[in-house]
Amino acid sequence: MTNNFARARIVALVVPAALLVGAYYFEYVVGLYPCEMCWWQRYAHFVALIPALLAFVVPVGPLRIWLVRLAGVAILMSGAIGAFHAGVEYGWWEGFTQCTALTIGDGQSALDAIMNAPTVRCDEVQWSFMGISMAGWNFLISTVAGVVVLVLSARTRRSRVG
Repeated sequence: MTNNFARARIVALVVPAALLVGAYYFEYVVGLYPCEMCWWQRYAHFVALIPALLAFVVPVGPLRIWLVRLAGVAILMSGAIGAFHAGVEYGWWEGFTQCTALTIGDGQSALDAIMNAPTVRCDEVQWSFMGISMAGWNFLISTVAGVVVLVLSARTRRSRVG
């Protein structure tokens, strides 16, 4: 196995797993509940874990490389969702989900709209570190990790994959 591929495979597995552990820590220990867009970011990391895990068990060959690359793309997708979510939180653009604004539908009373509104809004920062929200950190970490996985896997020769 080449060093590049071994590193790509480890990053593809460890980063989404670590970010999910962090998300669940903040949810269950700290008490920060996820909004709808937070879940979208988590879903992409769960998707990334599947090919990343399979890349450790499938036989040596091109499939193993493509599984790692697929995990890298899923990690990048979580980063893209994180970028969009951070932009919504910072007011750079509007979100397109019900958790970003209180909308009153036809025939719906204001009280019903308030009572049915999500408890966690996507356009409010619940936690930040160094002025960057959790969605912003997910964007930064996932984007860097996804690019690293794709670059390292692109430098892998098929004949030398272990």
